[in-house]
Amino acid sequence: MKVLVIGGGAREHALCRSLSLDPDVTALHCAPGNAGIAEVAELHGVNALDGQAVAELAAGLEADLVVVGPEAPLVAGVADAVRDRGIPVFGPSAEAAQLEGSKAFAKDVMAAAAVPTARSYVCTTPEEIDEALDAFGAPYVVKDDGLAAGKGVVVTEDVEAARAHALACDRVVIEEFLDGPEVSLFAVTDGETVVPLQPAQDFKRAYDGDEGPNTGGMGAYSPLPWADPKLVDEVMATVLQPTVDELRRRGTPFSGLLYAGLAITSRGVRVIEFNARFGDPETQVVLARLKTPLAGLLHAAATGTLATFPPLRWSDGAAVTVVIASHNYPDTPRTGDPIDGLADVVAQDAPKAYVLHAGTKRDDSGAVLSAGGRVLSVTATGSDLTTARQRAYRALDRISLDGSQHRTDIAAKVADEAAGA
Repeated sequence: MKVLVIGGGAREHALCRSLSLDPDVTALHCAPGNAGIAEVAELHGVNALDGQAVAELAAGLEADLVVVGPEAPLVAGVADAVRDRGIPVFGPSAEAAQLEGSKAFAKDVMAAAAVPTARSYVCTTPEEIDEALDAFGAPYVVKDDGLAAGKGVVVTEDVEAARAHALACDRVVIEEFLDGPEVSLFAVTDGETVVPLQPAQDFKRAYDGDEGPNTGGMGAYSPLPWADPKLVDEVMATVLQPTVDELRRRGTPFSGLLYAGLAITSRGVRVIEFNARFGDPETQVVLARLKTPLAGLLHAAATGTLATFPPLRWSDGAAVTVVIASHNYPDTPRTGDPIDGLADVVAQDAPKAYVLHAGTKRDDSGAVLSAGGRVLSVTATGSDLTTARQRAYRALDRISLDGSQHRTDIAAKVADEAAGA
């Protein structure tokens, strides 16, 4: 099949890499893509938020499947425009994508579906904000109701910082703090059947030891040796299937990738948030472990045939990804710096370790430059987390980007614990 992927980050590079390895994919296109994606797919300059332009491109390419990567195009209705042209698309409608586009909508769906989540208040006035902060106390959890590129959430002990973030949002969700480790679980769905992928854990804070500001994610690993073996089944029964059933009941069926951000609390599993697309950087490690060819799975979701799709196959090993970010990220990042060492990783570490591009571009001479906050995801696989970690950091050490930053402790604690056990 001919496949068109929409987006230009590391998540889309991970998707394109997996699709390029699928023998059923005869042509792979990406819009707008990045310098790394260009090595596995033909790039097209199109506004990813313009549904009609994306639909025209897909029709012109005679695409058999369109995969919409980021959340903003989904919320903008890009999948609807492609569907209206009769082209199978992996990604929810604008209405169903409100599960990510509006925290308040997601809370309403969860309440109707009896999905376990944090108690919360939706606030639009300073008075409501103060009442909610007083009701829950510290640590304060304040979430922008709308899309914020993974940086709309503040968790703080400082009530003034919490209040300032809340006042900067048009509408805000303030909720109780959930204790316990966090887990990301993706599920592919056609609106009825739900197929869970393997869980992963990401690292949101900018600096080692989970210090510093929240980011879009600085690294991830999979599998989770410490997680209950029944976790996926439990989340399927209490979270994923009820949510998909409730959205179908409302007349807004959710087809695509449903991402549940979970807290494993002392009182059981609770949903922190939903996303309507693959997460970044978790996609990098989940797809690294998926042995089932990706195109067929996404096409089955797009065409309503997941119920007859064969069970997914996974590698027994582990995967780790470490994000290299620009100078000053997550504040305004410096861009335009040359990136060296990418060819060395290919020559010395592939295929066990490889680099997925996030914010990159090529200059007129063909050199790869930084072009965003999160620049690269260095991803590696291995028989266990210790091996995967070592390979990822060995490859990372070959890369040079002036002023860049990365965490040195991605998956370190869990790898040590697993090795000790």
